[in-house]
Amino acid sequence: MEKLEIKTLELGSLNTNCYLVWDKQTLEAAVIDPADSGDTISEEILREKLNLKRIVLTHGHFDHILGLLELKLNFPSAKIAIQKKDLFLLKTSEQRTWHWLKRKADPTPPPDEFLQNGGVFKLGKIKFEIIHTPGHTPGSICLYVKNEEILFSGDTLFLRGIGRTDLSYSSPEKMQKSLEKLFKLPGKTKVYSGHGEMTTIERENRKN
Repeated sequence: MEKLEIKTLELGSLNTNCYLVWDKQTLEAAVIDPADSGDTISEEILREKLNLKRIVLTHGHFDHILGLLELKLNFPSAKIAIQKKDLFLLKTSEQRTWHWLKRKADPTPPPDEFLQNGGVFKLGKIKFEIIHTPGHTPGSICLYVKNEEILFSGDTLFLRGIGRTDLSYSSPEKMQKSLEKLFKLPGKTKVYSGHGEMTTIERENRKN
């Protein structure tokens, strides 16, 4: 019986997927990539009567964090978590938002904790394993829920695609190694990406 509830919110001008996930029994919740409109995300949390524990960033790109400040202000006890190597992207997110969208962004609150490869956090009894997958950005991570065969892949792996590696801080070589790591997961693993539709490890291993 599945214990993890997943609600997908497609937000912002870049159609970024924000995932609101929670343990059905305890209602402990996390937001994965608060892409835009922190108030919209907050309304969903309140509607479901959830206890928001964490705001997890799969990486530091501006389109994945535009709702971060609003969400943190609305739920100050929720911990912001990111891999440390992407901290430079958080610190420059306002400039990058203006460069790409010509839009003024909210200041970015600092993280409360740094995620380590192989680390784990829980919502109720549901375990989320941190998989460091550099390539798109130095600190890109995926979240793996082994018991439910679910992977939140950020911008590392998409349906029929992968994250960009032509940025100054990206690495095609590291992306290749990260993908090899992900393709060792069970083929039935459902992949929830930062953009686009859900896929599976098996499908992307064969066709990507």
